[in-house]
Amino acid sequence: MTTGNGHDTTSEGRDQFIPVRKSDILDALVGNGLLTDDTLKAQFRQVCRMLGAIFHYEYFERLEVLRRDYYYFNPELDRHARIKVENAERAYGELITSFTAVLKGANFVEVSHEEIERAHRESVLVTVNLKAPVDEFREVRFFRRGHHDETFELRKWFGLRRQKIVASVYDDVILLVATKSEDEATAKKRKKKRAGLGKIRPGAVLLKYFRNIASADLNALYPNVRIVMSLFDKLFFSVPALAGGIPILIKLASTITVLFLVVGFYLGVSAAIHEDQMKSALAALSGLVALGGFLMQQWVKYQRQSLKYQKELTDNVYYRNINNNAGIFDYIIGAAEEQECKEAFLAYYFLSTSPTPLTEAELDQRIEKWLSDKFSIDIDFEVDDALAKLDRLELLRRDGDRLSVPPPADALVRLDYHWDNYFQYNVPSQPAPAAATATPEPATS
Repeated sequence: MTTGNGHDTTSEGRDQFIPVRKSDILDALVGNGLLTDDTLKAQFRQVCRMLGAIFHYEYFERLEVLRRDYYYFNPELDRHARIKVENAERAYGELITSFTAVLKGANFVEVSHEEIERAHRESVLVTVNLKAPVDEFREVRFFRRGHHDETFELRKWFGLRRQKIVASVYDDVILLVATKSEDEATAKKRKKKRAGLGKIRPGAVLLKYFRNIASADLNALYPNVRIVMSLFDKLFFSVPALAGGIPILIKLASTITVLFLVVGFYLGVSAAIHEDQMKSALAALSGLVALGGFLMQQWVKYQRQSLKYQKELTDNVYYRNINNNAGIFDYIIGAAEEQECKEAFLAYYFLSTSPTPLTEAELDQRIEKWLSDKFSIDIDFEVDDALAKLDRLELLRRDGDRLSVPPPADALVRLDYHWDNYFQYNVPSQPAPAAATATPEPATS
């Protein structure tokens, strides 16, 4: 089972995620004072609008690819729908590649194997002991975006003691769980899988999106996690059971044989019984009833405590579940598209308004300082990715290590050229068809 790629994703690192709305970024840039007149401001807004339209189209294509790649792995698909065995590995690889690429565009990072192992040993909100049978899965991967520190008040010793702790909380968490195929599982493992995963078909890939999850509670997100009673709980139930059950057993020891004699008499095995034996048999029978009632009482207490822990798990984790499976795609596509836009807006603005060309490091520093001053956020701006987007759209000029971009008027011309060339059916050099059809022509500038 794979549980990460070893990247350093600890909470001490700075996030690349920009937690500000795209419209707020755009309004703040226009009002920043470096665009000197209304014409430049209007042209800059148009540049951003064109960038947004281009990224929207490109990410629509990615959404279609995700839906296509996920089709045979969707747990909600008919159980009889099967992918050919020889194509399963290739299809699974294509799904993982396309899904992780979109997550990267949305500034998600994969949680390291070490942090997942730590979550199996620690907990914050979920104070019960949990066991996640990870060997039942083919692959488990966690992705997170954004984090903040939060103070929690935990109750201990039946609420008599309260303790405040500060823990790192992930703003967004996406869980990918790939179940094993039927061919990979033995009969014993199939039985376990049916018990843990219910009606989820073998070979399916589960996708779950959570919000505001403590980093130490990641193990509570597994779909078949089981609650395990702690040593304190075991002693809490076993010690009273022994204390109350042993005296009953001692009393039964001296009368149980008499009870067998009475039963044998009524079954025709014993010849006769005395009156005192009948009294002892009734006493033994009463003791057995008392023992059964005592055991039932302890079992009810155990089940009640288990349900209490299950409710705690539900309240603190699964109410934070936002979306699942194919429904996640629209969200992460929109999130990735918005992050791409914000990065491109910032890079183009600070390069176009700088009086002299900037180096990559200078651009990175200016953007991070502006975000900190304007929105009070401390992020690690992904400057290389932002520049790659501008370069791909032919908006980036390089003079050694110095960078610049064309003014908004020229940038609009280049962006319009790229937009027009997504579809090349209505080329000026070719005459229009003689008979027009009802199909609308693609929009051109």
